[in-house]
Amino acid sequence: MSRDPAAWKSKPVPPSAEVLARKAGYRETAPIDFSGILANERCVEMRERGVAGDNHYNTQHNPPYYISIPGSVRELYLRQSVAAKLVEVNARLKTVGVELYLFDAWRPQAIQRYFHDVWFPNWLIERQPHLAGQALVDEVEKYWAAPTAGEASPSPHSTGAALDLTLRFRDTRQPLYMGGIFDDLTQDAWTDGFERKTIASMSDEEARKNRRLLYWAMTDADFANNPTEWWHYSWGDQLWAKLGGHPAAHYGAYIPTGRSDV
Repeated sequence: MSRDPAAWKSKPVPPSAEVLARKAGYRETAPIDFSGILANERCVEMRERGVAGDNHYNTQHNPPYYISIPGSVRELYLRQSVAAKLVEVNARLKTVGVELYLFDAWRPQAIQRYFHDVWFPNWLIERQPHLAGQALVDEVEKYWAAPTAGEASPSPHSTGAALDLTLRFRDTRQPLYMGGIFDDLTQDAWTDGFERKTIASMSDEEARKNRRLLYWAMTDADFANNPTEWWHYSWGDQLWAKLGGHPAAHYGAYIPTGRSDV
């Protein structure tokens, strides 16, 4: 693969359905190396490292919610090694005039429980009333991971190794068009959403190019992408270990300094 960011817009992303099949069971089958040198690595605030962003769940300007979600935090915490990798990605993207913009990073369990247990199931049932039982759980968990279920099965964002982000122009700070809003939890949000559809407009073409740019910029730095969310990437967690064929994840759940919520 070319390592020239200008070329990444021309390279299709992998089929999301194939990646989704490989993702299955990652929290049950990917071990965590709790004795590894990175296991207790601390978190840092990404804006202090020069990476732009705002916590989407902590502001009222956050479609489709338009409320500050109870239990949300202002900070954008990530593990030190993850932060260093993002800084490197940002430096590379500078050559094509864009930069990373974070929506979310470390996430309290209050947020995970609210969206997994309440908000998203209710949203689905309102639109697909036939969903119930395991079918409803399966649909929810295509997009919202279950809350932490013990030391060996942390929710991805609780590790400080998972993040949600997009791209924006460095000079104007305007977001690049990605074909849909953050947290649009439908197949339109799958990373390959504009690879599968017939490109019928300049808007479609722009979204496809920009999703490709984000995907290759992040995966070239060894991040793993959640295939049902064009915005979700991680390094060092169980999803990264499973999709990348790594022997173990580096990180379990973590509470940033000064926090008591998990």
